[in-house]
Amino acid sequence: MFLAWNEIKKNKLRFALIVGVLMLVSYLVFFLSGLATGLASLNREAVDKWDATAIVLTEESDKSLPQSSLTTEEADNIKDNDTATLGQLNSIARNGDAKQNIALFGIDSEEFIMPKVTEGEKFAGDNEVIASDTLKEDGFKLGDELELSSTDEKLTIVGFTDSARFNAAPVLYGDVTTFQKVKFGEGAAENETQINGIVVRGDDFSSISTSNEDLEVIEVEEFIENLPGYTEQALTLNFMIYFLFGISSVIVAIFLYVLTVQKISMFGVMKAQGISNGYLSRSVIAQTFLLAFIGVVVGFALTLISGEFLPSAVPVAFDIPTMIIYGVILIVVAILGAVFSVLTIVKIDPLKAIGG
Repeated sequence: MFLAWNEIKKNKLRFALIVGVLMLVSYLVFFLSGLATGLASLNREAVDKWDATAIVLTEESDKSLPQSSLTTEEADNIKDNDTATLGQLNSIARNGDAKQNIALFGIDSEEFIMPKVTEGEKFAGDNEVIASDTLKEDGFKLGDELELSSTDEKLTIVGFTDSARFNAAPVLYGDVTTFQKVKFGEGAAENETQINGIVVRGDDFSSISTSNEDLEVIEVEEFIENLPGYTEQALTLNFMIYFLFGISSVIVAIFLYVLTVQKISMFGVMKAQGISNGYLSRSVIAQTFLLAFIGVVVGFALTLISGEFLPSAVPVAFDIPTMIIYGVILIVVAILGAVFSVLTIVKIDPLKAIGG
């Protein structure tokens, strides 16, 4: 460590370039991980808020909530578990010049998926809704009367709740009667109540079942993974991060190999003086660790600072434990990249290196 640190201090510019490259790679890795987390949250916030175990949909729906259609009576067939009815449709909400894609959830205010109101009050009647607070950024506010593209019905915002987005769209929560009127028209509330799914909360997923063979019980995480574009989006960003790990290793290997070749004669003299291969190898590994550690820490700090200045429209959410894991991996792959330099040092012949 002593030898490694002294060489870094003596050749500041040379090693600063290596640190700079590692810092940029780590910055990109951390930012991509934040983007992956943020985009995932856009799709699953409202589902995570249920704190549920499973959701029951029709088998023909292919695990898609909008494509499923059943009645509220089906909830009675699910025994020994807490259930909540759910209707869902996508639409465009307008209020004057303000316009936004939304997901309307039809729920029962007495069941567990009822969201906590952070501003305003709960819906108490037909055509009243609680809205995701992200709609405030688009100019929506309490008391606004919303026009939906799919119906002549108008909805009034009576409250706001946090963390409520589904498949990247802000959620509006209303009662099941409101959902029926929006989806099927004014006379629908008098007919059999149609919903899209039944959310289930239980201690054990394997204990959840239904007597109707046309229905399928789906674990919540599996349901999320089948949301349109969710898995593809996550895989794309994760593969980019994995490639960056490999690129980081190659960059460090190239830099250190070039530096090692330039110092062959010096290493030859040191070996002729009796300094062992093990000591020199440990010095290179220690030097690589110091460079990678400094680069990763600086990249980590710059990422968090950048996050403070990003506009709210950028879907970035930094998961600190994940970032720390990625930072450790970056340091490890950088050390692995130093193996080529270590092998070069081991093969140095002291006599040839000093021109003997």
